[in-house]
Amino acid sequence: MAQLRRLGSDASFLASVCTGSLLGAAGLIRDQRAACHWAWRDMLLLFGAVPSDARVEHDGNLLTGGGVTAGIDFGLALVALLVGQDQAERVQLMLEYAPQPPFDRGRPELARPEILHVVRADMEVVMNQRRAIVRAVASGAGFGTAA
Repeated sequence: MAQLRRLGSDASFLASVCTGSLLGAAGLIRDQRAACHWAWRDMLLLFGAVPSDARVEHDGNLLTGGGVTAGIDFGLALVALLVGQDQAERVQLMLEYAPQPPFDRGRPELARPEILHVVRADMEVVMNQRRAIVRAVASGAGFGTAA
């Protein structure tokens, strides 16, 4: 964590997809807007971040992304920041990235209640385990201090 804090202290960009747990554990997302997967978003508060429901969030030198599929959006946003929108559009075209999901149900607020209930129940054990780890790390226990 000390090495991550040292490297992150003057980095041009800090970037993480999903929970950003290492950036958070190193104290590098405090007081900044950060995105991650909807199921883990509340855990960002434990690292002092301001949770965002954006697929890609850019706050200062911090660039964070939501869940798995937001990773491509995140990558394109990072390419645009580093080398410009034209290059990012070229990459998008080369990937043939033109998402058209078969269902518009990929966020909790769009999911049918019965599906959301089942998914939350399926994820409960993992979510509780992850929350315990994040709390330990954020409080200074675990593998490094959060400050």
